[in-house]
Amino acid sequence: MRIGINARFLLKNKMEGFGWYTYETMLRITQQHPEHEFIFFFDRPFDQKFIFSNNITPVVVNPPARHPILQIIWFDYAIPRALKKYKCDVFVSTDGYLSLKTDLPQLTVIHDLNFEHNPSDLPKSALKFLKKRFPLFAQRADRICTVSHFSKADIIDTYGIEADKIDVTYNGVSPVFQQIQTEEKIKVQQEFTAGHPYVLFVGAIHKRKNLQRLIEAYSKLKSKGAIPHHLLIVGESMWKSQTIKVDENMKSFIHFTGHVSLDRLAKIMAGADCLSFVSYFEGFGIPLVEAMQSGVPVLAGNLTALPEIGEDAVLYCDPYSVDSITSQLKVILTDKDLRDELIAKGLERAKAFSWDYTARDLWKAVEKIIDHGQ
Repeated sequence: MRIGINARFLLKNKMEGFGWYTYETMLRITQQHPEHEFIFFFDRPFDQKFIFSNNITPVVVNPPARHPILQIIWFDYAIPRALKKYKCDVFVSTDGYLSLKTDLPQLTVIHDLNFEHNPSDLPKSALKFLKKRFPLFAQRADRICTVSHFSKADIIDTYGIEADKIDVTYNGVSPVFQQIQTEEKIKVQQEFTAGHPYVLFVGAIHKRKNLQRLIEAYSKLKSKGAIPHHLLIVGESMWKSQTIKVDENMKSFIHFTGHVSLDRLAKIMAGADCLSFVSYFEGFGIPLVEAMQSGVPVLAGNLTALPEIGEDAVLYCDPYSVDSITSQLKVILTDKDLRDELIAKGLERAKAFSWDYTARDLWKAVEKIIDHGQ
């Protein structure tokens, strides 16, 4: 078979969630299935490191598809022509989008539907596009993969999709996330927080990540002298319109790194005293698993997919309550017995997640389409 792959998020030095999902799954699938050909469709010049094996043909399809109008042109006009030209049998898209103008069987990965439930989290132009197109993508898909049972139920309820069309393929975690020795922790602290222990946030600076409430909760504890920790924020703003406010008297304790490489992120994660990931909406929450595998206790929001992923290896709070975040943050930083228990349970829970499993389950879903078409 010739399988077309949407590779537009494989971007050198700019890898985010969709990109890592594509990278980790396609690295394995293409190498494990030399009997098939894979056509990787990029929307800009590509890096050779993304051509994982000799059964991959890379193709640049214009225009670069980031603006909604250009996305429509790319998926509905350029991609159908390319699929036809390269005689593809199936199209696989790992970012939720699909072509509405091809008759080929298609599989998409819908990670979550936050925009349906929290429309004010997005700029109006992006929201209008997603609300119009995603129900069409879900209906058009021959199969849908998603990253949690929570998201599967949400897609069924929100779009009326039949359950047997959706497969759950949990996200994985990179093996670079590991525990580190105390000396290494001290080095990381010296580099990022002037030698102080720190609470860590990892993720796009996006409303649903709830960073503003986390900063308020942290500031409450810090201003009372309740903790010696700084707050380290790793990630970039997703929308320019979404800004974070930090009180003037807290600015010396709160640090923003912007985007960092995976290897640096692994060190930053392992150097933290806790990960505070208090989102109010997640389809999965990869930083939870990265922290657990790094031997770092986790405070998470108690809504959507986070309790499914963390189970009893995570301490939870009400993400809509600054008081709840504040009190639970203090507990996770000061209760040594609880910390030790969460670290032990987290290391065990993290074993349930692997990109090997994700690739295996995604491929099973592709095979269902292939088998159905033959």
